Amino acid sequence: MARGKRQASRQLIEDEEHQLRYERVAGIDVAKASGVVCTRLPPVREGGRRVSRIETVAAAAAGILALAARLAGDGVQMVTLESTSDYWRIWYYLLEAAGLRVQLVSASQARRLAGRPKTDEQDAQWLARLTEAGLLRPSFVPPAEIRALRDYTRMRLHLVQDRTRCWQRLEKLLEGALVKLSSVVSQLSGVSAQEMIRAMIAGQRDPRVLARMARTRMKAKHDDLVQALDGRFDDHHGELAQLLLDQIAFLDARIAALEDSIAACLDAIPASWGIDADGGPAPDPGPGAQVLPAVQRLAEIPGVSDGLARAIIAETGLDMSRFPTAGHLVNWAGLVPAADQSGSRAGKGRKGQGDTYLRCHLTQAANGAARTHTFLGERCARIGRRRGKAKAQVAVARSILIIVWHLLKNPGARYTDLGPDWYATKISTSKKIRGHIRQLQALGLDVTITPRAA
Repeated sequence: MARGKRQASRQLIEDEEHQLRYERVAGIDVAKASGVVCTRLPPVREGGRRVSRIETVAAAAAGILALAARLAGDGVQMVTLESTSDYWRIWYYLLEAAGLRVQLVSASQARRLAGRPKTDEQDAQWLARLTEAGLLRPSFVPPAEIRALRDYTRMRLHLVQDRTRCWQRLEKLLEGALVKLSSVVSQLSGVSAQEMIRAMIAGQRDPRVLARMARTRMKAKHDDLVQALDGRFDDHHGELAQLLLDQIAFLDARIAALEDSIAACLDAIPASWGIDADGGPAPDPGPGAQVLPAVQRLAEIPGVSDGLARAIIAETGLDMSRFPTAGHLVNWAGLVPAADQSGSRAGKGRKGQGDTYLRCHLTQAANGAARTHTFLGERCARIGRRRGKAKAQVAVARSILIIVWHLLKNPGARYTDLGPDWYATKISTSKKIRGHIRQLQALGLDVTITPRAA
């Protein structure tokens, strides 16, 4: 056989259900103020052609509910929406509430054919035709109770980011006042640093007096603090710093309130409950529980706190039947690259955008797991030595998400750590010996192996 050519082989691949057609479908090209709806129906007479009814509907509750009644009267089996910004939400939620089957698809799946003119009417008709042939894969849209939980967790994340920006602005303000406090303290949110800043706002300018406000281990940095606090902090800096501290305190209160709302929202979902010792479902089954609540099961994973567990559940939901395998969930999250192969060339596939919020939570969990003496911590260290810290974070985040899928798929399952020495136990002794011999020979040494006497 010629070099470079692959050997011919036969494979049996199950075909996707493109042959299962929907007789009655609707495609909606969504815009901000309106949507173009194309309804595809069977021919009105024997031997005739299928007909398309195109109409423009205002993106308001009254118009969409009237459309839902017409589609239900026509016996429409599937309605397809293109995920355009957040404009699809009112269409999806109202049509779903009206009892219609609705699917949301990515715009990348419904690209128009090259060389065809592009109009809203033709886009809607193309969506409808793809739907009736079963050529579209729906995106994951969680149920209503998970959507409410997701709104809470995402708002909390945004407020935490806003609070971080306020601390960064405060640091920038101090730098402008020639105060180098952030060069000595690890973070401005510490008790000592905040007390010094409030004293400067109140009018204290003596760096030695300010440095004596240091507490615990900060007292050992007295001389450095005196030099760092000897700046040009004046009244207008104090006014702006007070505004930032007030904003931070306001955000702290709102974040704490959101955390309570998140916990209450998740506790109201029966699917997240555990099973107590008596075999009954309960949000807090207590000691001797047969099945732990979903949050507690996920919090057993290294690097995952109760708050992170709730945030992860808000993105993935509790029903893992939407993801047939753990690989489907990982792919949906955007943690694996897509296949890119042509002939004998295997390119480096690009990963999809995925769920950015979920990746943020998983990366945070991976960073926490990397600092633990566990299997995940050792996995992060091993990959980091070979491929760098960034790739190690993604690999551990992917491993955590696979564990999450199994724990949510089987509520009776519990996380069991394999231990940091798991990799070492999988390497045979002879393989270790050969590796060490090669390293010594590379240094120009002759090696003779003699077994140690018992």
